[in-house]
Amino acid sequence: MPENALPALRDFLVSRYDELKQRLTRRLGNADSAGDALQDTWLRLESRDDIDGVRDPASYLLRVAVNLAYDQLAKQGRPATPEEIDALLEGAPDPSPGPAQIAEDRSEMAALAALIARMPPRRRQVLVMVRWEHLPQREVAARLGVSLRTVEKELKDAHDFCAARMGRPLDVPEAHEK
Repeated sequence: MPENALPALRDFLVSRYDELKQRLTRRLGNADSAGDALQDTWLRLESRDDIDGVRDPASYLLRVAVNLAYDQLAKQGRPATPEEIDALLEGAPDPSPGPAQIAEDRSEMAALAALIARMPPRRRQVLVMVRWEHLPQREVAARLGVSLRTVEKELKDAHDFCAARMGRPLDVPEAHEK
């Protein structure tokens, strides 16, 4: 998700409200409580200025709603029973990748490593030094005895090479200081 995930979370909550309510109803055992929790989730989102680093909006929104439902039980003047807590947490989505995602990521990394191995040596060196070792481009130029322009060109060519062969644009981080 984007760096400030707030607008995307709001849109996701609105567009997938029925699905989220259904999932939350299964956890809470009550459609009214689920609706109240989602309403409170919307209000919580409205009161925030910025939310960063949300990878899975459904998991995030459900976690917020479950926490708000738990808070509501506490406000009713009685502590939640262990069974109610288990019901709230039951089936909580695990944010870590599953076996299929891990296998897909490993396969993609192996393909990328094979592509990098096929690059000309200097291009490969520049890519590794800038992207994996996080060296500034000026330092890479000095270490390799080439101009900054050469490092910039080799880095761009490395990105283009990988993107063309992987069949999609690469998520390239912003360039470090030059």
